[in-house]
Amino acid sequence: MGGAERSARKRRQQQSAAVRAVSQARGGGGPSRKTIVSAVAVVVLAVLVIGGVIWTNASKNATEGTTIAPHASSAALDTPDERRGATVVSGQASAKVKLDVWADFLCPYCAQLQQRFGSQIEDQIQAGNVQVTYHMIPLLNNRSDPPGYSLDSGNAALCAADQGKFTPFHDSLFASQPEEGKRGYDNAQLVKLGQDLGITAPQFASCVNAGTYDQQLNDALTTISQNPDFQGTPTVMHDGSVVNWTQDGWLTSLVNQAG
Repeated sequence: MGGAERSARKRRQQQSAAVRAVSQARGGGGPSRKTIVSAVAVVVLAVLVIGGVIWTNASKNATEGTTIAPHASSAALDTPDERRGATVVSGQASAKVKLDVWADFLCPYCAQLQQRFGSQIEDQIQAGNVQVTYHMIPLLNNRSDPPGYSLDSGNAALCAADQGKFTPFHDSLFASQPEEGKRGYDNAQLVKLGQDLGITAPQFASCVNAGTYDQQLNDALTTISQNPDFQGTPTVMHDGSVVNWTQDGWLTSLVNQAG
């Protein structure tokens, strides 16, 4: 082998050694950078998915283990009310304005009605001008997770009416309304609300837990659903005619017209 050939071979060996050194320095013997980046992306995605699931479950179950805050104005505490079957009549029989209100404790628009006009309605009841028949129907019974909150809360409200506490119970549930599609309040939480509002009779808890008025509430929903004037919840009627409760001043107007 001539000197030129040996020199060429030596250069090739040196180049090969240099390539191996660079490859090792860059981690050439392990996974490529693309592989590492892909693996990191998978891990980050998994963390995000798990975190999202945890957040979703926490949001869905936000009512679990909580206490429903009692909400009671002076009017709500003193408003006379009487259960009549699956309805509650609040106010004096001599009132010139008679209203019927169909609502569901899970219905967000019903909560808007209560928020905007609840105090006005109760003030007019206190003044003897208005009598309201409340129909708490389980229209959205399948819209909670698990299903059943509309029926459970409606039954509990009727149980509270038996103890003279319908109005503060009604107002409290709307003030702390669960979000549609998520967990409502269970019977233990509904019983606790009644107790916090001053209900001491053991019959109240028994009534709530037994679903005493469930069948009457379901029957009431079936009946009103056949009425062509029923517009879902909330529906407000005066003398059989639907009232547009979204307009400011509708209640005052009815009272003034009644003289």
